[in-house]
Amino acid sequence: MAPKKIQTLFEILSSNDPDPQSELNWSTPFELLVAVLLSAQATDVSVNKATEKLFAVANTPRAILALGESSLIEHIKTIGLFNNKAKNVIRLCAQIIEEHQGEVPASREALESLPGVGRKTANVVLNVAFNQPTIAVDTHIFRVSNRLGLAPGKNPLAVEQMLEKKVPETFKQNAHHWLLLHGRYICTARKPKCSECIVEHLCEYPDKG
Repeated sequence: MAPKKIQTLFEILSSNDPDPQSELNWSTPFELLVAVLLSAQATDVSVNKATEKLFAVANTPRAILALGESSLIEHIKTIGLFNNKAKNVIRLCAQIIEEHQGEVPASREALESLPGVGRKTANVVLNVAFNQPTIAVDTHIFRVSNRLGLAPGKNPLAVEQMLEKKVPETFKQNAHHWLLLHGRYICTARKPKCSECIVEHLCEYPDKG
């Protein structure tokens, strides 16, 4: 996709949703980190239901450690892969206390050193909690970037690197949200809603419906 088209694409997405927000509920960087970790292979709706009850009783590393793994599992057992996620959250809490004085670090390297935290999770936390212009490539953003012709790539890292080069600086802070929400609600995996798409005229996908 040519730079002029990319500029137009983000101008349209920005006009349609000037202040996009994460659909995960959170009030502190730690709550966001836990919510994003829990959201792997789960919907934001299911995560929000679980964290609403969890954060009411424990929303800091020390409080979750005091809660213990078995009680944590009871709070998140409605979410997929809950056993493994509970182990990671407990280990993550201990490491945050040990190495970061109980505060979520604001660097990718430090975040990725935490149990269960990969590049995508780190990028979400950096963008949403710390207002850094990172772009976390999930399945929605991977699909949309390839379909539009915006940032074709064979894997999430390739797409992320292409987006870093191609997205104009003005739009980088919110690009993650715009592309994710577009993929979640319009450019869906099986039946993209091309007739409802506000950027359909810019899209380079050959099989538009």
